[in-house]
This record gives sequence, C-alpha cells and structure tokens, in this order.
Amino acid sequence: MTREPNEQVEAIRKDLRYLQLLSNSFPTSAEASTEIINLEAILNLPKGTEHFLADVHGEYEAFNHVLKNASGSILRKVRELFGHQLQEREMAELATLIYYPAEKLERCKKELSNLDEWYRLTLIRLVKVCRKMGEKYTRSKVRKSLPQKYSYIIQELLHEDGINPNKSAYIASIFDTIIATNCADDFIIAISTTIKRLAIDRLHLVGDIFDRGPGAQHIMDTVMHYHNVDVQWGNHDMLWMGAAAGNLACMANVIRIALRYANLDTIEDGYNINLLPLARFAMDTYADDPCDCFKPKMGDSDASYDEKSVYLISQMHKAIAVIQFKLEHALIAAHPEYKMEDRDLFDKINWEEGTLDLTHTAPNGGYGHHPMLDMNFPTVNHDNPFELTPEEAYVVEQLRLSFAHSIKLHEHIRTLYKIGSMYLVCNGNLLYHASMPLDKEGMLKEVHVGSGTYKGKALLQKIDTVVRDAYQAPESSDRKQKSVDYMWYLWCGPDSPLFDKSAMTTFERYFIKDKDTHKEHKGYYYKYRDDAQAITRILADFGLEGPDCHVINGHVPVKAVKGEKPLMAGGKLLVIDGGFSRAYQSSTGIAGYTLTFNSRGLQLVQHEPFSSKREAIENLDDIRSVTVVTEPTSHRILVADTDMGKVLREQVNNLKQLLEAYQLGLIKERESK
Repeated sequence: MTREPNEQVEAIRKDLRYLQLLSNSFPTSAEASTEIINLEAILNLPKGTEHFLADVHGEYEAFNHVLKNASGSILRKVRELFGHQLQEREMAELATLIYYPAEKLERCKKELSNLDEWYRLTLIRLVKVCRKMGEKYTRSKVRKSLPQKYSYIIQELLHEDGINPNKSAYIASIFDTIIATNCADDFIIAISTTIKRLAIDRLHLVGDIFDRGPGAQHIMDTVMHYHNVDVQWGNHDMLWMGAAAGNLACMANVIRIALRYANLDTIEDGYNINLLPLARFAMDTYADDPCDCFKPKMGDSDASYDEKSVYLISQMHKAIAVIQFKLEHALIAAHPEYKMEDRDLFDKINWEEGTLDLTHTAPNGGYGHHPMLDMNFPTVNHDNPFELTPEEAYVVEQLRLSFAHSIKLHEHIRTLYKIGSMYLVCNGNLLYHASMPLDKEGMLKEVHVGSGTYKGKALLQKIDTVVRDAYQAPESSDRKQKSVDYMWYLWCGPDSPLFDKSAMTTFERYFIKDKDTHKEHKGYYYKYRDDAQAITRILADFGLEGPDCHVINGHVPVKAVKGEKPLMAGGKLLVIDGGFSRAYQSSTGIAGYTLTFNSRGLQLVQHEPFSSKREAIENLDDIRSVTVVTEPTSHRILVADTDMGKVLREQVNNLKQLLEAYQLGLIKERESK
C-alpha cells in the first residue's frame, strides 16, 4: 500500500534525527542505494554453518581436532569435490593436510620424491576446496577471512577456475611462482587455515570447558582467538569462575577434581597455581595414612606418575577434600535459604562406632547408619568438626592468593564473561548447558534467588546478573559477597539450572561403600525432557515457536551403549554432551555428539573416541563419526531467515527511509568524504 505524500513526510519526520545520523555514513542517495543493493544480496545468500559443542572438559586434542575437521564437514566437502576422482585414502590425506598443514607437510617432504609436482597438484585441490567453502559468503567476507600476506593471490585463484584458456596460463604461472620462490609450504598453511575459517561461521560451546582433562587452558586460548564464538556457562565453568571471584569452596572443589583425575596441568602449568603449601601440609598431616579412598583415577590422566607421586597426590587429595567439606559448611550455615543442611556430614559421624548417620538424607537414597571407609581425620575436632585448623587456614589463604594473582586465569575468566551467558537464543534454537527447573507437573518452577523468585527465562536472566556481580561488582557493594557465595550454589545446589539434582553426594562417594547412598536424584526436567509439550512450553517462554525451534543442551552424557538417544521430545530437544572426557567413555560407549546447523538443516554427529593428534597425522586416524540425525528444512535457509537477517532487513528499511528523505528534500545530500 503506497503512502500519501503527507503521510510519507510525517513518517520520515518522526525518525528524522536518526536518519540525519545515518546520512553521515551514506551522504548521497547513490551510496544509500548501493548499500541497499549490497544488503539485499547478502539476505539472499545461504546461512553460514553453526557448530555446536558441549562438555569438552579440558580434552584439548580432541576438541582441537573436532574444531579442525568441523565435525566431518571438511571431509564431506572433499568427497563432494573429488569423490569420483580420488581414492578414499587420497581424500583422507588431503583432509588431514587441511587439519594439520605444518605437521603433514613435514612428513610429506620426507616421504615424497617429486615434491614440486605434489605441490602443484595439492595447491590446485586446496584452491577448489577453498572456493567451495566460500560459496555461501560475499567476496568481502571471504576477503576478510584471508591471511593478509596472501590475500590478493588467493582472491585471484578463488575467482578464476582456469577453464578460460586466456586465464589458464595465468593461473598456472601463479602456482609455478609460489613453488619456485619456496613459498609453497607457507601458502598451503595459509589456505588451509582459510578453509577451516570458512567451514564454520559461528561456534557455540554449550558449557563445561573445564575440569577432568589436562588442557582447559589451551581450549580457552583457542576460544579467545576464534573468529566468532559464544559460550553458555556450565557447572564446571561456574566452579572456576567462582574460584576466580574468591569463593573458597569453589576453589577447593577445583583443586580436588584436578587431584582426583591426576590432571594437574591446568592448575600448575596453565595458571601457575602454587600447590606446594598444600603438598607440604598433606605430607605432614597424612604421613602414615594410606589414603586409599583418595587414590587418583590414573586411567584418565595424561601424565605418568611413579608410586611416590601417586601417594602424594592421594594425600593432597584427602587434605583438600576435608578442607572443602569445612568450607562448604560455612556457606550452608550462612545461607539457610539454600536448604542444603543435609550436605553437612562431619557432625553426623559416630566417632566411637565409626559410622555415618544418613537417616536425615533419606530422599537422596541414604537410610540408616553406614560404616565409614576411612576414620582418620586428624584435623577434625569432634566438638567443632567444621572449624579449620590454623594450618588448614594457612593453606587456604595461600591458595586464595595464588588464584587471585594468576594473570592467565583472570584473562580467561574475563573472556568467559565477555562471550558467555547463562543461555542464548540464536536462529530459532535455545541453548543452555544443563536444565530448566520444572515442577512435578512439568511446568516452569519458581526458584528463589536473592530476595525474589523467578522461573524460566526470568530465572536465567536473574542468575546471569548475579554471576556478573560476583566478578564485576565493587568490593564494597552489598550484593558482591552474596553473589560470590551463590556461585557455589550454582555448582551443586538442588534448584541450580546448572545442576538440578537432589544433592551432590561427594562425601558419601568417598567414605560410604553402599552405592545407594551415592545416588543423586535428577530434577523433574529430566523426567519431562522427552515430553514435547513441556519442551514447547520452555521454548515459548523464550519467544520461540514453530516446528523449526529446538532446545540444545549438554551436561548429561548419552549412554548410547545402553540404547539412550540424543534426540528427545519428538525432535524438539537435542542433547549434545560431547563425551570428550575419557572418564565418561567407558559408560557411554562413544565420545559423544556434536551438532552442525547449515542452510540445509541440522546434522547430529556421533563420534568415536579420539586417539591422538600424532595418530591423526601419521595414520590418517580421523575421529570416526557417523551422522545419526539429519533434520532437513522445508527450504534452504537464507541469511534473511536468521537473526542477523532481521537486523539487516531493519537496516534496509532505514536506508529506504533515508532515500525518501533525500528525495523529499528533508535531508540534503552532501559530497562524500
């Protein structure tokens, strides 16, 4: 419907101040028209590929490989291009070269006799792969993705296919010159990097970067420099964020988990946390204690330790566990609203009989009195069991100072705050790490946070604010300490969306043999997550409706070996726990799932365990993956269909208004600067 001239003028006058500002960027109607044409063209491009990973748990090599191979996307493109020309091994060689160009080049130069011919053929193939990867992007975006020193040459190669006989000699001369000037290695590395950059437009990490594995610091280094990435905080991330914010119970948990899995690389080498005070204290205090309940899980460790080192880790493990239980009591006592008194257990020990009274924790599966597996607690005062000894207090303070002064740790934590959040709504998908608290009817549950109660989207938004206050609020502010304390609740509190279980039974797992006492009963979310109506209600609370909307979360490993499936609620919920942690793989039977979402739809990919980077390079041992779910869309998804498309469409509308303002003389055109 065409507006009357007076209506047109009046509508523009309402936005005149904004349009005058916009005219600074587009001072002529020709420039405004050109930008409209550009944006309209972008809106009609296919959407870029999104890559979803969760629960990487410090397993840097596996994470890095999945990032490099884009969950198999790069090999699939290689097969599309060369499936009728090359043998399977040749395609695997090319894909591995793209993943690890520097390392693969070193091997090739040792093994190949006619290196120049190999260079020439490889360069041709890599350019074809790069051209294929760049098809869905504008030339401008591809250009911005290119390494600066080879940008012009790669652009020339990408936009000339060599079919034109007038240009074929030109293209051939470029390859010859690259080889003759000894730039081939550097060029192959550059174009391989570009291919990986173009393969994934946006990376989503749906929680739990930290703990168990040895390389969380390396993962964070990668994340810091990744071109487009966001993080939805997981419970293990929250533990590290809490430790960095000054929560002593979070700090003790971080160290205990590292000792439990004998993976100290992140603590000591990554963040320079000084464990010497803890080691000295543990050796003195538990000198004659076998610490059998605290022997580390060596099968999940990357390092090799001799018998004496394993024993020292066991002593340190017990020392920090006892300290942790005492520090947690202080939080429980200070915050009765947490309703976690059943987690105070040192005062439930019968010291004469050597038993633990769990009658008060019956809802968690603990009934009656249970024999303790360990009764040697030299630092526990029977009359005041939660009081730190002076020696323990000294260790805690030294560790606190070490965490507070770790430059690298705080650099990474600031990154988590910058790119992270409790949840994300993106292109019709709702991402959060673990759960959404529900009541027994499957409705959104009211949860107490601070002085109010919240549910659904409002709950996650409130928690997001509290988490930011814990790290960023002024030290003197009233909300600072309460927010810091709440970080621990988010790790293990019953109504925490990052935990959502009846209790974290760490104490029972160490000291009680009866496995019924170890049970951690899941919240109602886990009962209803296969209920399409319940998941639809969650999506609706975040403003998402329709058949193409999904909840995507991780947190709970999918036990494929027991027949569990990652797709629930009639396809409305996808569980993508990455299963990267080797500690889980014996029970899951796989190495978890990752997800890609491109213009054709969703692909859920199941992975086998990753061997090693060395095996991947030497034996072409790519992660064996299989697409278990493909959910195609009714039409190819364009940029116009995405969240960014809405932004661009608004920009087009504003530019059209600016054009009208120029035509009506309400804004005068100026010379371009």
